[in-house]
Amino acid sequence: MILESEILAASILIVDDQAANVQLLRRLLGEAGYTQVSSTMNPQEVCALHRQNAYDLILLDLQMPGMDGFAVMEGLKTNSSESYLPVIVLTAQPGHKLRALQAGVRDFISKPFDLLEVKTRIRNMLEVRLLYRRLAAHNEELESAVRERTAELRESEARYRSLTELASDWYWEQDDSGEFTKVSGPVMEMLGIRVAPLQGGSDDGWGEGWDAAERQALQAFIVARRPFLDFAFHRVNADGSRQHFRVSGQPMFDQTCRFQGYRGIGVEMAPTH
Repeated sequence: MILESEILAASILIVDDQAANVQLLRRLLGEAGYTQVSSTMNPQEVCALHRQNAYDLILLDLQMPGMDGFAVMEGLKTNSSESYLPVIVLTAQPGHKLRALQAGVRDFISKPFDLLEVKTRIRNMLEVRLLYRRLAAHNEELESAVRERTAELRESEARYRSLTELASDWYWEQDDSGEFTKVSGPVMEMLGIRVAPLQGGSDDGWGEGWDAAERQALQAFIVARRPFLDFAFHRVNADGSRQHFRVSGQPMFDQTCRFQGYRGIGVEMAPTH
């Protein structure tokens, strides 16, 4: 909700080459309680003034010598950093209205002025304009918060990876198709050529000695995209020795909740014979 005090404190620029029109509008706005009203009779000054003051509303006459209101609006489009053109045109020519709409005008005030119409249209336009600015500021705050939160998450992710790599024998990540995208730690020494205990698949993919039931149970977690903690499995080597492992993993999702894969840590337990 926009407060009345905010509307009356809005900055307004009157642009008209007729001194009588400028005086009438300034008096009308002053009597209505508006406190920041400026004016110019030189249309060539408008773009520079708006660039300097960022007016909440410009009351712009269309028919002026040297530079008409349409040329002023084209200049405002190139100067403004926002897409919203805060202009009400002042015109005595009904035929100009369609062209003005196409140029980005938000509203019209007809000449000769109906004072009640003038006050109503200006107030309504300012309320919409201030709401638009408030929304733009809110969106910027949200975008800033998202950027800040994203940076925090990336920093947290980096810390997580560092800590897990230090606290475990290996750290691993898989993409959504099950392919390993990151593996760190002595995996080659622990598990051989493949990081097979996490992949599942055929016996050839796993090699010899893995417990089939354990392998299937682990694969079921991954297929169901469920987290698992300290999942235990083992293999029996050709010399009869046994290797025991514990692995923990969690699924990863992006901001749209699309599955991206898994990440986790693993440790090898003390060997037994």
